[in-house]
Amino acid sequence: MNNIFYEQLKEIVGELNVKTDEPMKGHITFKVGGPADYYILPENSKQLAHIVKLCKKNDVPYYIIGNGSNLIVKDEGYRGVIIEIGANMAEIEVEDNVVTAGAGAILSKIAAKALDNSLTGMEFAHGIPGTLGGAVTMNAGAYGGEMKDILVKVQVLNDDGEVITLPAEELHLGYRYSVVPEKRYIVLSATMKLEHGDKEEIKSYMAELSLKRREKQPLEYPSAGSTFKRPEGYFAGKLIQDAGLKGYSVGGAMVSEKHSGFVINYDNATAQDILTLIDNVREKVYEQFGVELETEVKVL
Repeated sequence: MNNIFYEQLKEIVGELNVKTDEPMKGHITFKVGGPADYYILPENSKQLAHIVKLCKKNDVPYYIIGNGSNLIVKDEGYRGVIIEIGANMAEIEVEDNVVTAGAGAILSKIAAKALDNSLTGMEFAHGIPGTLGGAVTMNAGAYGGEMKDILVKVQVLNDDGEVITLPAEELHLGYRYSVVPEKRYIVLSATMKLEHGDKEEIKSYMAELSLKRREKQPLEYPSAGSTFKRPEGYFAGKLIQDAGLKGYSVGGAMVSEKHSGFVINYDNATAQDILTLIDNVREKVYEQFGVELETEVKVL
């Protein structure tokens, strides 16, 4: 460990917001992953910009996470700095039918705030476990709704350490895609425009979607949600099921028996168990159907 670098990190965010050799399994929903050299929780965009600048100056790799709900960290961990944009940057403000929230705000909390204000359009996000930053970065969606339907503008930190505001169109949002990763932007906050609606109807629709999730998804096990993107003209879960892989396991990782599109950590899986299982599933689906499955989950 570089003591000078560690001291500089502490100077920026305070000792309580810097952890060393931090096991990543406590920070991702798959509950796997070895230690990160440094784990930082900035409190604002200024601290975040300073951390990024320090990492670049010292040639130390860094990676931004939110709730870790779409991520697999390998068993050897991460040699560098993990920066969590979470509860420290999670304020939510509502003005008329416009909601602005920090990138660390959990989607379900934003959706609940929208409900409190009788605003409709965010019901789809109520059960997505990720943060707003992650949702913008991958244009998260469910049950016919996605972020691009409601996003107006986004505040990001660019690669030069400047805070800039972009209209949603400039993110080129598509299916599980935005330009955020390739432009090396870091999402700081986002503004969404919703519609006024009937509070009881919104509540009822949220309850309906929650029930669907519980019935169809293996929520009782650690996972990263849908493991694979939807291939054009197909459904990943059906292809995997038709390949006879429902319940297929490697070590403690398994293709869910409830929904074949989900890989779950059902018995203290290692990250390698999960990655091997994913590779095997992709190979077998391609062999049988000639369809290349692309992972939705990111691997660090």
